[in-house]
Amino acid sequence: MTDAEYVSIWMRPERPARGPKPTYSRAQITETAVRIADAEGLEAATMRRIAAEIGAGAMSLYRYVPSRDDLIALVADRLMGEIDVEGMPSGDWRADLTRYADGLRAMWLRHPWIATVHRSLPDFGPNQLLLIERVMGVLDAHVPIDENFVLMAILNGYVESTVRGEISGAEEARRSGLSESEWMERSYPHVQQLVESGEYPIFTKIVMEARQPHLGPDDQFRYGLERVLDCIAAALPATVEPGTRS
Repeated sequence: MTDAEYVSIWMRPERPARGPKPTYSRAQITETAVRIADAEGLEAATMRRIAAEIGAGAMSLYRYVPSRDDLIALVADRLMGEIDVEGMPSGDWRADLTRYADGLRAMWLRHPWIATVHRSLPDFGPNQLLLIERVMGVLDAHVPIDENFVLMAILNGYVESTVRGEISGAEEARRSGLSESEWMERSYPHVQQLVESGEYPIFTKIVMEARQPHLGPDDQFRYGLERVLDCIAAALPATVEPGTRS
């Protein structure tokens, strides 16, 4: 299919205007794909595998989901629907953005395979559109739309980069069989050598003084998130209430 022929999955009616009721649904196919991906990774969620799980013929599912890209779009939007934005904007911008950031991180950690398929180009599914309306609505009354767009990019970028690090760290621990403390113990002789050389004063300060590396993942995430929210606060008009701060 060429770009000129492409039609978004969201523009395709799920069921024909006439004829018998479809045997399956996109939601059923999507839920099955997520369940398989959670257990075995997204690569395992092929149309053949999904069809076997729901008792259908593989080719018949293409009537509901025409391509792999369409399946990824459905799955990505399904995951965005897990982020609770009910009641946003509440009037407390900091509390709203904290709840959103926590929800986004939790979703990624529940489905770490999303790190391999997350795409920058949006598909504008219903759940993504809801997030746009609710989350960007938090700052809409306070800043121009371009400023809002950039501030949300900063927040999303922080969450994504942090959670990718958590996911890759967990994967490395599984691959190596070493816990973080065991890895640090194994690295200690080299670290000590670098510190004693006197050639790396900033690295030495990190080793000797920094608290961040010794915090748990939740505390590290919260510390960084508060700094990001402080930056957003600095971009808001002085008349805007600062919001709650943990």
